[in-house]
Amino acid sequence: MPSMTTKDIRTEVGGMLRDFREQKGWSQEELGHRSGLHRNYIGGIERGERNVALINIAKLAKALEIRPRDLLP
Repeated sequence: MPSMTTKDIRTEVGGMLRDFREQKGWSQEELGHRSGLHRNYIGGIERGERNVALINIAKLAKALEIRPRDLLP
């Protein structure tokens, strides 16, 4: 099995985050409010531009009412 590049994993995590957010019908701003993170940071994660910290994965998962591992490939 080929290894994932850093860009691949960031893009995959970002896409998963976007999917969970959209399932809730939330904007990036709403998720930012609920997670305590700025909407621009969330947008950067969703576009695969950010290397999101584990603590922020936990904050996002709590806001989305999912397990942190649900955001990881």
